[in-house]
Amino acid sequence: MITQTTSGIKVSVECIYQPEYSNPNNMHFMFAYRITIENASDHTAQLLSRHWEIFDSIGAHKKVDGEGVVGEQPTLAPGDTHQYVSGCNLKSDMGYMEGFYTMVREVDSAIIHVDIPRFNLIADFRYN
Repeated sequence: MITQTTSGIKVSVECIYQPEYSNPNNMHFMFAYRITIENASDHTAQLLSRHWEIFDSIGAHKKVDGEGVVGEQPTLAPGDTHQYVSGCNLKSDMGYMEGFYTMVREVDSAIIHVDIPRFNLIADFRYN
């Protein structure tokens, strides 16, 4: 698990290759990731949007922006957590993702960018 904290918001990521949804012969490699967002700050904050940078080892680079996460814009009071699972497909068996969430603090309406730590997308068969 990879973890990073920005402005008191802790983001943890776990990733797993999904061979049952992949087809290497057709350059289709599917990965699932679980993200846990924990508000370790003293202020309630709402997640508004996400920004992803997705890198494939074949040299492809994709940016993805959108509202919320998996259709939700959760509000986290101090001590609250929000967890979700999503996925990413690559054309190769290795790559990585990183990005940030845009959140707003309720107390002062400040917009904060919460880093999502870089995590690797690596098919299991690449490990020795």
